[in-house]
Amino acid sequence: MRLLDLLAIRRRERPGATALVDAPTGRRVSYEELSARVDRSAAVLAAGGFGWPAITPGDRVAFYAGSSPELVIAHLAVLTLGAVAVPINLAYREREIGHILGDALPRLVVVDGDGGERIAAVAPEERRSVEAVVPASALAAAEGVPASRPAGAPLPEAALLVYTSGTTGASKGAVLTQNNLLATVTGLLATWAWRPEDVLLLALPLFHVHGLVVGLHTALAAGATVRLHRRFDAARIVDELTAGEASLFFGVPTMYVRLLEEIRRRELGPESFGRLRLLCSGSAPLAPETFEAFHTATGHEILERYGMTEAGMILSNPYAGPRLPGTVGTPLPGVSVRVVDRETGEDLAPGETGELLVRGSNVFAGYRNAPEKTAESFVADRQGRRWFRTGDLARRNPETGCYTLLGRRHELILRGGLNVYPREVEEVLEGLPGVAEAAVAGRPDPEYGEVPVAYVVPERGEDGGAASGVIDPEAILAGCRERLAAFKVPVAVYVLEELPRNALGKVQKHRLPESK
Repeated sequence: MRLLDLLAIRRRERPGATALVDAPTGRRVSYEELSARVDRSAAVLAAGGFGWPAITPGDRVAFYAGSSPELVIAHLAVLTLGAVAVPINLAYREREIGHILGDALPRLVVVDGDGGERIAAVAPEERRSVEAVVPASALAAAEGVPASRPAGAPLPEAALLVYTSGTTGASKGAVLTQNNLLATVTGLLATWAWRPEDVLLLALPLFHVHGLVVGLHTALAAGATVRLHRRFDAARIVDELTAGEASLFFGVPTMYVRLLEEIRRRELGPESFGRLRLLCSGSAPLAPETFEAFHTATGHEILERYGMTEAGMILSNPYAGPRLPGTVGTPLPGVSVRVVDRETGEDLAPGETGELLVRGSNVFAGYRNAPEKTAESFVADRQGRRWFRTGDLARRNPETGCYTLLGRRHELILRGGLNVYPREVEEVLEGLPGVAEAAVAGRPDPEYGEVPVAYVVPERGEDGGAASGVIDPEAILAGCRERLAAFKVPVAVYVLEELPRNALGKVQKHRLPESK
C-alpha cells in the first residue's frame, strides 16, 4: 500500500468535499478535482515535453515553492509516478540550495515566484543534474492523459528526500520510504482522532515533515480540509481561528507565543475559540508557561508531541487524557523507544536521563550519500534489532510514563564533570518575569571546561514591538540562583531581540553570540 492509496479512498468516498483551500484567495479544490489534476500532471511528467524531462520511478524532483494548491498537485504527481520529492527550505539561498541540488541530483526543479532566479544563481557544477526548472502553476495546469498502471506494479521504496534542519551545520538528506510515511500518517489518524469534517489551518511550510507529512498528508488521508497559508501572520491566523471554520491548528512554540500576544491585544476569551478541538505544538520545546497562558486565554490545552525528520512522529501527549506541560507524552502505535546510557548502551531506569532511541516502521532508511553517518546513527540491541539514535536527551517519568526532552546530546554542558541540561535551565528562565524566550548554550572555560551562558528575549510591549533592554541580567541570575543548583546557574545573561532560528522554529545555537 502507498500513501496515495489513502487519498484514492477519500476521492471515492467524498468526491465533492473540499480538500484544499488557498487561504489568501479563498479558492477551493475538491477531492475529485485534486485527484484529476494530480493524474493529469503525473501524465505530463511521465511523457515529458514542454522542454521538461520525462520523469521515471526513482528520479528525484526538487521543490522550491511556497504553500499553494499548485504545489500540492505537483508534489502528489511526483509521488504518483514513484519519483522522489525533494523539498527545499524557502529560507535557503544559493549556497544552501546548491548543497542540496549537488547531493540530491534532481532532474527537475519545481518553483514559484523568484525561485527560478534562485536556482539559476546556484553554481553550475551543483545544478549539473537539473534538466529543467518548471513553475508549479504551469505543471498543475498542464493537460495530459493519465497513463494506466498495471495493478500491483511495484514502485521504488523511496518517496521523500528531506534535508535535516541544519541546526549544527550542513544538512543531510534523509531518505523516507512509502512505509515510513504510512506509519506516521496512520498512527496520527488514530492518535489524534482525525475526522473527515476537520478543517486544518496550516501555516507551516511544506518543505518539512511537520507541515508536509504530519499536516498535509495526514489531513488528506483523513478526508479533511486543509487551509493553506503561504506564511504565518499572527493577526490573520487569529482571524481564522475565531471565524468558526478551523478545527485544527499545528504550529511551533514561537507561533503560539505570537498568537498569545495577539489574543491578549484583542482581549479575546475562550468563547471565541469554540470550534477548535485540537492545537498541536512541535519542532521545538514548548515552555510550560506558554502552555498555561494559552489554556487560560483560549480554553484549549496545546498538545505537545515529538518527532523528527528521520522518524516522523514518535511521541505524543494524549488526545483524550491529561496533557502534561513540559512533556511530549508516550510512543505512538507501532513505535518503540528506549532511554539508554550513551557510552554503555544499557537501558536506564525511569527518572534517569539518557539518549532516546527509537525503532518502528516510521524510522527512515538512511542518509543519502552518507553510509558512515547512517551507520553511526543506528545501534543494535542484544537481539540484533536496529535502533535509531535520535541525539536527544530524555527521561521517562516513573509515575506517568511520559517522556521529557532535555536538549540535544551535543548540547549537554559538562561543568566541572557535572551535567547541565540546557532545557531545564531554559524552562526556569522562561518562567521569570519579563522573559518571553530563552536559550542556554555552553561556553569553554579554563577552570570548569565548560559553563552555561543564557540568552533571553524580553516580552513584547503592548504595541507588539520588542521591549529589548528592559530585562536586568542581574535579576535574571538572581532568579536562577533561587531555583537552580549553583552549578546550573548561567555565568552570563545576554539580552537579544530574537533568537536565531531556522524556518521550523528550532533555535540554532551555533549562531548564538559568544556561545563557543
